[in-house]
Amino acid sequence: MLQITDDIAIEDWELTEQFIRASGPGGQNVNKVSTAVELRYEAERSPNLPASVKNRLRKLAGRRWTNEGALILQVDETRSQARNREIARQRLVELIRKALIKPKRRIPTRPTLGSKKRRLASKKARGEVKSLRGKVDPDS
Repeated sequence: MLQITDDIAIEDWELTEQFIRASGPGGQNVNKVSTAVELRYEAERSPNLPASVKNRLRKLAGRRWTNEGALILQVDETRSQARNREIARQRLVELIRKALIKPKRRIPTRPTLGSKKRRLASKKARGEVKSLRGKVDPDS
């Protein structure tokens, strides 16, 4: 069981770990030992997350979210399988904690009277400059 907050925890059946061969450092071991971890979290089927959190998690996950509603995290940072597994679980917890934070609703503000007057005055000045750019009449 993976504890996210005091009241939210992820059950073991919701997580699937698969170990794959990593690219990068590892010497001769890199072709023999599967140290990278692919953590799959069945977020859409999870009974522990509210719908609003799932929606925010989907937006935060981006390309890591599959069509089946699973979140896939791949970690191949270290040569240690155990450490990569730990990092993947930490990232999942951080991502879910970010999704738990409800974004503030933006309250639209109205322009002040002074800003409206300044805008109109600058438009007037600009119009006057442009009106002086007309053709010059040689008769007058």
